[in-house]
Amino acid sequence: MRRFTATWGTIVGKKACQGLNRPDAAGGRGTTIRALLCLALAFLPLWNPAWADDVADAAQIARGAYLFAAAGCNACHTDKKHGGAQLGGGLALDTPFGRFYTPNISADPEHGIGRWSEAEFLRALQQGIGPDGSYYYPAFPYTSYTRAKPEDLLAIRAYILSLPPTPTPNKPHELRFPFSWRALLGIWRFLNFTPGPVWVDYPGHDVAWNRGAYLTEALGHCAECHTPRGMLGGLERDLAYSGSAFAPGIGKVPNITPDAQTGIGSWSKEQVIRVLSDGALPNFDYVGSGMGEVVGENTSKLTDADRAAIADYLLSLKPIRNEAAKATQPGY
Repeated sequence: MRRFTATWGTIVGKKACQGLNRPDAAGGRGTTIRALLCLALAFLPLWNPAWADDVADAAQIARGAYLFAAAGCNACHTDKKHGGAQLGGGLALDTPFGRFYTPNISADPEHGIGRWSEAEFLRALQQGIGPDGSYYYPAFPYTSYTRAKPEDLLAIRAYILSLPPTPTPNKPHELRFPFSWRALLGIWRFLNFTPGPVWVDYPGHDVAWNRGAYLTEALGHCAECHTPRGMLGGLERDLAYSGSAFAPGIGKVPNITPDAQTGIGSWSKEQVIRVLSDGALPNFDYVGSGMGEVVGENTSKLTDADRAAIADYLLSLKPIRNEAAKATQPGY
């Protein structure tokens, strides 16, 4: 429909403009209307599909830029190691199931999300279903984004669509059999995924705690790396945040529950905030490349208040001991 509209505009615009060039063209109101029609329709072919639903205002885009950082979009969808363009995808994530390549999520209409409607964008992030109806692999953290507020996700969309498009083709995943059969994801989803519910603040906690919980559980999707996974890659939620023997593209990640021996239970709130700010650990070491990228692209860009809120939430979790994933383990 959009392509038809642009083509129709080109044809009618040409007719209107041709009328202005006739030697016998008369002046007056008719000529003025024809000139305005010519000018308006001449610009229709330049119509950006991203404007199909609405034109984002500056405030929404600015808010989206902040939430974009909170959600960690750039770290996964930009292959900085190989000089990839922003949001062009192609970042390799090695997992026990094979190698995933992150997709292009730039505003490019062919390879990115430039033609996606608001509804398609929300369905992708909250349900893990693409515009063509195919299921996404859970290497994409839609299992956490499913709880994000729609208005926040649409602000992120507005920001992405304000950036220059990147015409980088997507790379096919390199997965082992039978994980390469995307149809099997229906079974995985039945066993491991329940859509939503959209985040609603817990009445028994204050505003700061709820803000930290929302950033950690939904937008920041911290559990996706810091929670152990079962044989088929589903999160073992009864062991949430206790550390993982493997996370896609990262490897072993530490326990961030407030267990005093293996987690962050002996850390002060200020020490937790410091890690989120610049990656400095209480033992005078620094986080490794995995969390280092999260700090650089995500938590360091948050406000002091939001980092403090995340610290409040993490320190309120149930302590879980995990000797295999200590919070200050080397190399993380």
